[in-house]
Parts: sequence; C-alpha cells; structure tokens
Amino acid sequence: MHKKESRWSAEIDLQIQFYDLDPMEIVWHGNYVKYLEQARCALLDVIGYNYQEMQASGYAWPIVDLHLRYVNPATFGQHINVRATIVEWENRLKIDYLITDKASGQRLTKGSTTQVAVNIATREMCFASPAVLFQKLGTTSS
Repeated sequence: MHKKESRWSAEIDLQIQFYDLDPMEIVWHGNYVKYLEQARCALLDVIGYNYQEMQASGYAWPIVDLHLRYVNPATFGQHINVRATIVEWENRLKIDYLITDKASGQRLTKGSTTQVAVNIATREMCFASPAVLFQKLGTTSS
C-alpha cells in the first residue's frame, strides 16, 4: 500500500545522554519510546491539539498500538533527528516516526503509534475520529 505524503509533520533534534544508555553502551531500547513522545508532542503542537487541548475538547487519545524497528544503535553524544508524521486520522490517529543520525542521515530506528479517541465523560472509545481532530487538521471527514 502506497502512503500519500502527509502535510502534518514535525521534527526534533536530540543529543543522546549517558543516562539513556544500557550496559552495552548503546541507547536502551525502551528509551526510544521517550524520543517518539517528544516528537509526537512537537507534532501535536503544530496542529494545535496537544494533550491539554485534547482534554479540553472532551477526548483522551490513548496509544493502543506501538511498533518499533531498530536498524542501527544510537550512542552517547550522538545527535539524532526524530521526525513524526501523521499518516492516518479518519478513524484513528496513526503517526509514523523516523529517527536518523543528524550528521549522516543514516536511519537508526523507525516506528509508529496508533491512538484512538475516547470520550472522557463516558469512557467509550470512538469508532471514528471526532470532528475536533478534522478541524485541527484543516480537513473534513469523508
């Protein structure tokens, strides 16, 4: 399946810190989730719908699926770029991520998260994304 180019994307740059390393002196695999979260927040800021705005709109958006593919390890002091891109939004919010070495562009890790809308008042999952997401994206539902 070929994905369309998304107009909703954000990037952050990070430097790998000593406290993120494992005994093998590479980034511990669980820390990549933190990097995705930082990029996701930057992306949600771009569309004006970060966690505070989500809560104010009456919806929580829990992550229901997370995928990571480790290609090359990140190491202490390395500068990395984390790109987050919205690729689906009609029935769920799916974001793809690409982590690369900032200097060379070498791919280090790729992944995706899937979030679904949950009505905060009723705690019921929505089977279609609420209108507020389409408004924030500047698009309409199909």
